[in-house]
Amino acid sequence: MANHKSALKRIRSNEAKRLLNRYKHKTARNTMKKLRETSDKKEAEKLLTEVTSMLDKLAKKNIIHANKAANLKSSLTKFVSAL
Repeated sequence: MANHKSALKRIRSNEAKRLLNRYKHKTARNTMKKLRETSDKKEAEKLLTEVTSMLDKLAKKNIIHANKAANLKSSLTKFVSAL
């Protein structure tokens, strides 16, 4: 167990950040899944902008790697353009 006040605070803040990061990552994954299941092009284009924004934010905060975000955006854009 931590002995310093600052260490205890760090434990609390790390847990709060972990939960928030987990929530954002899961939300992005669910939206990507929803996008891949869509067959309507208009709706897919709308979802694509949302997903792209989410992925950029995740990459900016280092929740996912920047290259992974780029690869996902690329594959989703290909999918939408093929509809």
